[in-house]
Amino acid sequence: MPARFPGFEPRGVIPAVLLPFQADLSIDEAAYRAHVADVAAVRGVTAITTNAHASEVASCDPEEQDRVLALTLETVGDRLPVVNGVYADGTLQAARIAKRAAADGASALLVFPPQVLARGNAARPDCLADHIRHIAAATDLPLIVFQYPAVTGLTYPLETLVRLAEEVPSFRAIKDWCNDPALAERHIQVLQGLPRPVNVLSTHSAWLFPSLVTGAAGLLSGSGSVIADLQARLFDAVQAGDMAAAQAINARIRPTAQAFYAEPFFDMHNRMKEALVLLGKLPRAVVRPPLKKLEPAEIRRIESALVEAGLLERARLAAE
Repeated sequence: MPARFPGFEPRGVIPAVLLPFQADLSIDEAAYRAHVADVAAVRGVTAITTNAHASEVASCDPEEQDRVLALTLETVGDRLPVVNGVYADGTLQAARIAKRAAADGASALLVFPPQVLARGNAARPDCLADHIRHIAAATDLPLIVFQYPAVTGLTYPLETLVRLAEEVPSFRAIKDWCNDPALAERHIQVLQGLPRPVNVLSTHSAWLFPSLVTGAAGLLSGSGSVIADLQARLFDAVQAGDMAAAQAINARIRPTAQAFYAEPFFDMHNRMKEALVLLGKLPRAVVRPPLKKLEPAEIRRIESALVEAGLLERARLAAE
C-alpha cells in the first residue's frame, strides 16, 4: 500500500500518542482508538506519531507494533498522516520495520538511534549515519531523525546531519532533543537554511516556547497526547508573531511540563496516562514493566498541574 499522504512534509504540531493497556497488560484496542481519535480531532494537529517512546514501544514486540500501526491507520489514517517509529538496535531489523510500515500505509518514519552505539558514537559517527542510509535504501518514506542529547552518546554531529541531508533525499526532518538551547538554535539555522531544507521539530517540551521562538518548523512531543490543543495554539501564536498570546498559552503549558518532565524522567508517559485518567479520557493508567504505577502523592501533583493549566475545574482526588 502506498503512503496515504504522498509528499507529506513533517512540520507543524505532531503529537506522539500513548498506548493504553488492560489490567492484564494486553493492549486496550478500544481505549487506544478513542485516544487516537481524540488527539487527531484537535484543530491544528498535522500528523500523529505512534510506536514511539510515548506508546512504550520498547515494551512492545514486533507483532504488537504492527498491530498498533494498523489500529492507528484504521482510526485516523484517512484524515491525517501517520508517522511510525522505527525502534531497533539492529540496522537490518530497523530496515525491515521501515519496509513493513511503508507497505502498511505509514506516511513517514521516526528513526530512533540504535542503543548499541551509545558508547563511542562520537568517535565513529558514520555508524549512526549508516543506520539512516540503510533505512533510506529500504523505503522512500520521509525520515525524521531522532536527535538525542550529547550525554546519551547518541547525538548526530551537525556536520553529519548536513552530509545526510545532501546524500539522502528522504531525510526530511529531525526530532530535536539535543537539550542544548544554543545547539537547538544552530540546528534550526543550519538545517532549515539548506538548499533542500530539513525541518527541525522540537521535542524540548520542558522549554517548548523558547524552542519555537527560535524558528523550529514544528514540534513532535508525547505531551501532545494530553495538551495537543495548547501546543497547537502556542505554535500558531508564535508563527503569527503574537508573543503576548504565546506567553499566555505558555503559562498554561508550564505546570504540565513541570509535572510530566520531573525526575525520574522515565516516568513522563506514565504521568501523561494518569493525566488522561484524571481528565476522563482513559479508563486506567496501566504501564508495562519495568515501569510501575505512580504513588498517590504524585497523582495529586499531576491533578494540581491540570487544575493550574485550566484543564480541570477543581481537584477531584480526596486528600489522604
